[in-house]
Amino acid sequence: MKNLTRIAATFVLLALGFGTGVSAQPSAAASGAGYHDPRSPIKPLQERAGVLAWALLSSVSNKVEKNKLIPIFPAQVQALDKKKVKVQGFMMPLEPGDKQQHFLLSAVPTSCAFCVPAGPEGLIEVRSKQPVRYSLEPIVMEGQLAVLSDDPYGMYYRLLDGQEIKP
Repeated sequence: MKNLTRIAATFVLLALGFGTGVSAQPSAAASGAGYHDPRSPIKPLQERAGVLAWALLSSVSNKVEKNKLIPIFPAQVQALDKKKVKVQGFMMPLEPGDKQQHFLLSAVPTSCAFCVPAGPEGLIEVRSKQPVRYSLEPIVMEGQLAVLSDDPYGMYYRLLDGQEIKP
């Protein structure tokens, strides 16, 4: 199962155009928190008090160095490293099944099963304590945020020891 997870994560990140040895183009990667298709039946996220805003997470800038995209995090984002936070987003499963413990949280809903809806500044890799049921509706997770400056998969954020917060 770990191999399947690694394959799924690699597929997602390759679709983003990240990873070692991949020529990253800043214009393609620096897409903000993602694009919410106005035709989507799913409503876009609304900012909520006490929940980390995607606008802040997507305020990262990038530079290309040795065929790698290097994130440059503002001080406000760097200050969140290793802090307990609440984030909301749309679940992108990395494994089959209706409950997930390892998944991506996106600022915008996916519009197709093979498309990544945002760049790395619009995604958070989540590792949860308990399995979380998949839903098309946004979920709120709480956990320790890791701000990643040199992740081998090209991720900028990871939420560890995540717990779903029910409304």
